[in-house]
This record gives sequence, structure tokens and C-alpha cells, in this order.
Amino acid sequence: MRKEFEMKANTIEPQPSFATKLAAAQPLSNKTVVKSAPAARPRRSNWWRLSGKEGVLFLLALLLIWQVVSTLHFKGAYLFPSPLVTAKALRASLPELLKGTWSSFIILVPGYLLAVATGIVWGLLVGTTAWLSRMFSPFARFASPVPPTIYIPYAIALLPTFRTAAGFVVFIGAFWPVFLNTVAGAASLPQRYRDNARILGLKRTEYLWRIVFPASLPHIFSGMSVGLVFSFIMLTVAELFGASAGLGRFVQLYADYADYPRMVAGILYTGAVVLLSMELLEQIKRRALFWVK
Repeated sequence: MRKEFEMKANTIEPQPSFATKLAAAQPLSNKTVVKSAPAARPRRSNWWRLSGKEGVLFLLALLLIWQVVSTLHFKGAYLFPSPLVTAKALRASLPELLKGTWSSFIILVPGYLLAVATGIVWGLLVGTTAWLSRMFSPFARFASPVPPTIYIPYAIALLPTFRTAAGFVVFIGAFWPVFLNTVAGAASLPQRYRDNARILGLKRTEYLWRIVFPASLPHIFSGMSVGLVFSFIMLTVAELFGASAGLGRFVQLYADYADYPRMVAGILYTGAVVLLSMELLEQIKRRALFWVK
């Protein structure tokens, strides 16, 4: 009897639960099928078409505002010639402006290059020599914030010619940005570079040229960019005092004669010259710092 009972127990199939029966009894149409919600598609915006053109749109907006202001009737409206009138004045004055550009660059380039060379060499020495830093840093903190325009009357009075006086003012305007940024770059040199140079037994000049100078180039180019802007500012201001030619002299001359279309044309032309000079320096920077993104 016991054996027969065990055989019957083994042959009994397990009965499905109530929930399983209820689910099986429901028709297929009543069963709920859960589907994952489709991913929301990002809305396409038309602003991507303007990507990279914001600067052009801003300039066009300024041109439109200029045109509107030039058509208004108010006191002093003669100071705002229309863009078309200014363009005609610029075309007529182009030979004189090109001559003034040559005259200005004869003063600008030597003073700026001398400031760059002096600022880099002296900055590398001060940034890597403790006693030079202690000696020169107090004077630099005192002299660098002084506006270079203060030196213009003294330079004109003391130096023999206007060209040398203007070149000196350009030198002062460009020297401090280059020097201070070079010192910052040399002082921030990682200690492992110094240790490796000491292990290799590099001489002082070789250490400055092969280690410190390349590592300081990003700071140096930043100082050169600021120094170039200051050089143009100082040159233009110096030309207002006693120059017979130049971009600053051109603007001052036609302002004295109340020829405002030519004056505005001179200002726009000077801005274009500065922009091209900065772009040239930026291209040199990209080639020199090819490892910096």
C-alpha cells in the first residue's frame, strides 16, 4: 500500500495558481501590453545656421544703428556722417592714409621690437634669479602702473627728434606688459624642469634658452598682444602732439578742419590696421605654440 501511495503522489501534476488561471482566462485583446515610450526627438533649432556669424551680425547691427543716427536731426548731428559718405571719404583719402601708415610703422616697429626683445631677456633673468627679483620687483611695481602718456611731454622735450621721442613712448608702452608676463612665465616653471636641467648639467644660457624660454612662450605672447595694443595707443597719442604725418596726425588734422567724414574714415582705417596687426601676431603665436590648443 505504501508503494502504491508513493507512485500516485509522484504522478500528481502541480496545479496552477489562481492568478495564472485568471490571466489565461482573459482574452488576448484585454491583456495590457506595456511598451517602452519612444525617445523624445530633440527639436531642431534654426539657430545653428547662425553659428559663427554672430560677429558679422553684430557689425551689421552697428552699421544699421550708425545709418539711423546719421539720418536723425539733433544738435551735433554733423559729427555722425553716414556710412556712405564716410566710405567715399575713405576712398578719397586712401593714398594719404597709406602714406601715414608707413610713417607710423617706421616709428612703431623698431620701438615695439626693442621692447619685446628687452622685456623677454630681462624678464627671463629676473624670473629665474632670486636676487634680481628682489632688487627689481619693487621698482617694477612702482613704475609699471604709471600711464605711459605722462612721458610724452618729457620725451619730446628731452630727445632730439620727434621720431626718437615717439619711439621711446612706444617702447615704454610695450615693455611692461612683455616684461611682467615673461617674469610670470619664468617663475611658474615646474620644479621638475629645473631638477632635470640641473641633472643634465646645462649651462645658464642653455638653461634659459632651451628650458625657460619655451615654457614661458604662452605668457610671452600674451604680453606681446597687450604690448602691441599699448604701442598703437601710445603712437597715436604721440602723433597728436607734434607729428607731421601718421595715422594719429591724419585724424587730428581733419578734426581741426571739422572734416568729420575724413576723421571718421581715419578712425575706421586705424582700427582696421590694428586688427590686421593683431591677427598677424595671432598667426605667429599659433605657429610658435603648435603644441597648445
